[in-house]
Amino acid sequence: VPLHAEPVPPPASETSTMTEGVVRKIDAANGKLTLRHGPIVNLDMPAMTMVFRVQSPELLSGIKTGDAVKFHAEAIGGTLTVTAIQAAQKAR
Repeated sequence: VPLHAEPVPPPASETSTMTEGVVRKIDAANGKLTLRHGPIVNLDMPAMTMVFRVQSPELLSGIKTGDAVKFHAEAIGGTLTVTAIQAAQKAR
């Protein structure tokens, strides 16, 4: 058995993995959200700060600048789009 196996694509159940991030800016009028985020596994993207489109304006309700969040993003039609977002659980 080799010590270093080739990477295997994640099973379908792991493609909806949530990524941790912090809301830096909300542009509700244009349906955009700036997030400082950790690595986005399903997009093979390193940690950075960037602007995403939001799939639905309702996703922006309940979050504000500075909030720690968990989100899921996908490349939809070549545009990086947040398809789900929720406030992260506070550490106890």
